[in-house]
Amino acid sequence: MSAALLVIDVQESFRHAPYWQDMELPAYLDRQNRLIAAARQAGVPVVRVFHVDLVGFPHFSRESGYIVPLAGSDDYADHTVEKHVHSAMVDTGLPDWLAERGVQRLIVSGIRTEQCCETTTRHAADLGFAVDYISDATLTFPMQHANGRCYTTDELRERTELVLAGRFARIRSTAEMVAELSEE
Repeated sequence: MSAALLVIDVQESFRHAPYWQDMELPAYLDRQNRLIAAARQAGVPVVRVFHVDLVGFPHFSRESGYIVPLAGSDDYADHTVEKHVHSAMVDTGLPDWLAERGVQRLIVSGIRTEQCCETTTRHAADLGFAVDYISDATLTFPMQHANGRCYTTDELRERTELVLAGRFARIRSTAEMVAELSEE
């Protein structure tokens, strides 16, 4: 089954967001870069997705200069799209680009685990794509609920895996996906 790797929102905009934390960044970048390298080696197209916010978040505006690959990330891409909502499948031309190439399977990675990566996964599954969600090749940040409870990145990742697994995606690790891509 023909596949493509999505690298979602791995962009400098996040370094300028008020919730940015780089504690998990080195390990995340290592996994993300290994995934990109394995996809390239296997001849799997790499699609870079950038989030461009038209209102409300200046660090995601084109004028900010931050709509560029996150420093330290492999900036390789066979195709690049810009999105203005959480799903990379909305108004980006991406579904058509994938269909033209016979891509039926998506490998999802990027920033933020429970937001754009999860939303794109759900939407892609609803469009009929098989999806491998590479949970450890996603990055997120702690979030505070209105009730005051702070959810850790591990809790957010676990919750995302719970709601996606078996319904919208296969949950995979970078090591599993790299090994599978190496066999192709």
